[in-house]
Amino acid sequence: MDAKQPQKPVGLTRRTFLHRVARTTAVVAGAGGLVTAYGFWEASDIRLRKIDVSVAHLPGAFAGKTVAVLADIHHGPFVGMSFVREVVRLTNALAPDLIALVGDYAHKGTHTTEQLPPCLEALSRLTAPLGVFAVPGNHDMQNRGQVYRDVIGTTPLTDLTNRAVRVTAGGDHLWLAGVDDLWWGKPDLKAALREVPESVATVLLAHNPDFAEENPSDRVGLVLSGHTHGGQVYLPGLGAPWLPSRYGAKYRCGLVQGPASPVYVSRGLGEAGIPLRLSCPPEIVLLTLTPAA
Repeated sequence: MDAKQPQKPVGLTRRTFLHRVARTTAVVAGAGGLVTAYGFWEASDIRLRKIDVSVAHLPGAFAGKTVAVLADIHHGPFVGMSFVREVVRLTNALAPDLIALVGDYAHKGTHTTEQLPPCLEALSRLTAPLGVFAVPGNHDMQNRGQVYRDVIGTTPLTDLTNRAVRVTAGGDHLWLAGVDDLWWGKPDLKAALREVPESVATVLLAHNPDFAEENPSDRVGLVLSGHTHGGQVYLPGLGAPWLPSRYGAKYRCGLVQGPASPVYVSRGLGEAGIPLRLSCPPEIVLLTLTPAA
C-alpha cells in the first residue's frame, strides 16, 4: 500500500484575505461605535458626589453647612441650554447653603459673546441662602475677561475675581475669596485676601487647581477648582491621556492636599475637545464643611 501523501497547505486567497480584513474592520468599528455611543451617553449622565471637607478655623455656625460646586459647564456646540437648565434644577433640589461656580461657562473664548449670556442667565436661577459666587475660567477670557465681567454684572451672581466677601450665619463668619484665571487672566491672591483678617475660615475659588500649587497660602482653608475635567477620558490602568495641568495626575479630580491647603477639583459638567466622557462622568459636588482637627 502506498504511503499517504501529505496534503499541501491551502494558500490564503485574495478573496479570503479581504473577507477577513473586512470582518475584523467591522468588529473594530462596531466596538469603537459602542464606545463612542457610551461616551456620548456618559457625558449626559450627571452624577452627584457628596463629601465632607475640613476647613481651618471654621466657626461653629458653619459646621455642617453645604457648598455646591459647579465647574466647566462649557455651554456651546457640545452642551445645550437644556443641559444647563437641568444642572440648575438638580442643584437647587439639593438645597445647598452656598453655591460656588468655578469657571468655564463658555465653550470657546472666541465665542463668549454668544455663549456666556444665556449660560449665566440660566445660572442666575440658582438659589442658596448664603449666596451664589463665581470666578471665570480660561474659556471665559475673551477681551481679557471683559465680556465675562460685563455679563455677570447684569446678573445676581456675585463675582469674586481678585476679591473676597464675608458670609454670615448664626453670628459667625466665613470668608469667600476668588482669583482670576491662571492662564489668561491676572490672578492676584494678595488683592483677594486684602480685606480678609488673619486666622479666619477662608474658602478660595480658583478655576485652575495649579494656582493652589503655585500660590500656596496658609490663610486659605480650602480651594475649590475645576479645569481638568478629571481627564474627561479615563482609561483604567492607563490613566487620562489628556490633563491640562503642570502637575500631571495630582489634580485630576477629587480632594487633593496642596502645598498649603486642601483642594477640591471637580470633574466638571461639560466637555472640551471631544463631546464625550469615558469613566469620568459629569458631576455636581455637594461639600459638607467640617472643622479642621
